[in-house]
Amino acid sequence: MLSALSVRNIVLIDQLDLAFEDGLIVLTGETGAGKSILLDALTLALGGRGDQSLVREGADSGQVVAVFMVDETHPARVLLRESDIHDDAELILRRVQHSDGRTRAMINDQPVSAGLMRQIGSMLVEIHGQHDDRALVDVATHRSLLDAHGRLEDLVGAVRDAYKVHAEAASAERAQARTVEQAAREEEFARHAVDELSAFGLEEGEEDRLSDRRHYLMQLEKAADEVRDADEILNGPAAPDAALGTLLRRLQRKAATDGALFQPLLDGLEESLDAIGRAQQALEQIQRDMDFDPHELEKVEERLFALRALARKHGTSCDGLRDVLARYQADLETLQSGEVLLTELKKKSRAALDAYHKAAGALSSARSVAAESLSAAVHAELPDLKLGNARFIVDHQVDESREAASGYDQMAFHVQTNPGTAAGPMMKVASGGELSRFLLALKVVLADRGSAPVLIFDEIDTGVGGAVADAMGRRLARLSETVQVLTVTHAPQVAARADRHMLIEKQLVDEGAFTRTHVRPLDEKGRGEEIARMLAGAEVTEEARAAARRLISEVG
Repeated sequence: MLSALSVRNIVLIDQLDLAFEDGLIVLTGETGAGKSILLDALTLALGGRGDQSLVREGADSGQVVAVFMVDETHPARVLLRESDIHDDAELILRRVQHSDGRTRAMINDQPVSAGLMRQIGSMLVEIHGQHDDRALVDVATHRSLLDAHGRLEDLVGAVRDAYKVHAEAASAERAQARTVEQAAREEEFARHAVDELSAFGLEEGEEDRLSDRRHYLMQLEKAADEVRDADEILNGPAAPDAALGTLLRRLQRKAATDGALFQPLLDGLEESLDAIGRAQQALEQIQRDMDFDPHELEKVEERLFALRALARKHGTSCDGLRDVLARYQADLETLQSGEVLLTELKKKSRAALDAYHKAAGALSSARSVAAESLSAAVHAELPDLKLGNARFIVDHQVDESREAASGYDQMAFHVQTNPGTAAGPMMKVASGGELSRFLLALKVVLADRGSAPVLIFDEIDTGVGGAVADAMGRRLARLSETVQVLTVTHAPQVAARADRHMLIEKQLVDEGAFTRTHVRPLDEKGRGEEIARMLAGAEVTEEARAAARRLISEVG
């Protein structure tokens, strides 16, 4: 319930602190006293649109604080916990409006967005008036209200869960279908690539090996002339080893008689012959290496260039071609296994859709029963509200092709105000006074199911009196047995049924220096005086006071 409201510098309210209790609370006062200002202030604290014109003249800012006592399981507290906002049984909604148009919103002293405050506020308070375009008049709420009336939460949850399963299954099927379709489009190219790359016989590191071999063969080819010249010098007719050998043998014979003289020369000749022999061996090795297939260089270059061309074609390196081959092979496997998986996913999707239709059908049937029950319950309230000839209709539209988390059904509350007239949406068909009575009848029926803990009715009794006003008062009192009800009223029959009565009045301050709106809780005497004023008008007579006392005693 709303336990306290504090207002500072909002329009004509300079400072106001109110405490509230449960039950039926009425707010009365003369026209222009500031009842709408008080509701505007509360609406601001509930996340309503800010406006710099709300700030009291001369003030830099205005502030409204609304304090609610809320059960731990209430959706507002659940949402706060999900939003990482400090959660307590006491919810404090604070809104600051600056004169330059800026606003600040806080819940439990933590800054929040105006959107979150508005969402929390809508869970705590419903405001109803003759021309209200929110709450019960909003068609978007009618289905959930009907579900609450029929206690269909379990069926609603089953449909929501079944829809989620179906949506996920259908999404998986669509994704797999796209994968298979993509693979099918690329199948021909993938098969060609696999055949081409497989036939090529890719080897790891082949590019480096071919490149090194090509370089070596090209070096050998360029060195052919030098090798021929070296062979001519080392092995030709004028080869030095023959002449040096002859000289060595002659000197060796001379050395037999005079060895000391020729020994150094002999040593040099032997070393020279050894060096020439090593050079000849090296030359022979080069010649053996050069004894290659004259077409080998051509073959190596052909293989190397083909390998690099493949790499360019597939946008990768030569070593990356093995990965490309593996990917195309996997794509072909995906096409085969993907079609099998797609078949399985289609079965799951169909089964999930069947389960959804079963759950949605059960919910739709239950909603039909609940719609009849709600219509009958509202009809029972209408005669006392002088709407005995009117009809309340739950327009239930069923579209079994509709797949949504809420099921097949679209709901709208329609009314027929008089026999022979066309039925239609409440907001379009009912007049202001009729609309307020339809809303009250609906709210009485729905009070214990799906209602916010605080209901505010803004002058819904305007233009009615006598028995109708009394009937509205009785219903407001019934509502207050299950939720806290605040009503702004001009009807003494409604005010007489209040558990608490607050008077809204204008006060002149500092000898008329400025005017302010003030709210004063009334005691029994003050309450009788105010109801007498409501009965008599400008001049309160003893007869009016007596009538007020009778009215209070009769309804009490």
